[in-house]
Amino acid sequence: MTGTTPRAVAEAFYEAFAARDAKAMGELYADDAAFEDPVFGRLDARQARFMWRVLVGRATDLAISYDIVADDAATVTTRWTAEYTFGQTGRPVVNEVTAAMTCRNGLIVDHRDAFDFWKWSRQALGTPGWLLGWTPFFRAQVSARARKGISSARR
Repeated sequence: MTGTTPRAVAEAFYEAFAARDAKAMGELYADDAAFEDPVFGRLDARQARFMWRVLVGRATDLAISYDIVADDAATVTTRWTAEYTFGQTGRPVVNEVTAAMTCRNGLIVDHRDAFDFWKWSRQALGTPGWLLGWTPFFRAQVSARARKGISSARR
């Protein structure tokens, strides 16, 4: 995909996400890519591809919208929103995310999603998230459970 701009990569990624096409999303990651977000922490390309496959595969009412807010020859920043029902609790979530992607040769080499974990946990987890979502301990527990969920799904 040499010559593809970071903007075009981000557009392809979020269009595939909106279509729940995890395969297309995964193909946009270089083999040496890294992904990071507040729930899953840091993942390598293989783990990130699998995470997207699990998340998209479990989604029943996922709606994705996005807006590219900045880009240059190597990077792109996107604000995107995911609206869905959190499967573990049945609670509705509207998660507003800022993504920073670095691309090389038309592929993502670094992808970092940032969002307010406490706000997300209040929506997704209800009272426990509201009471404890701001604590590092709770965040670590949620992250460990999420990482375990993608590992156990891979078996």
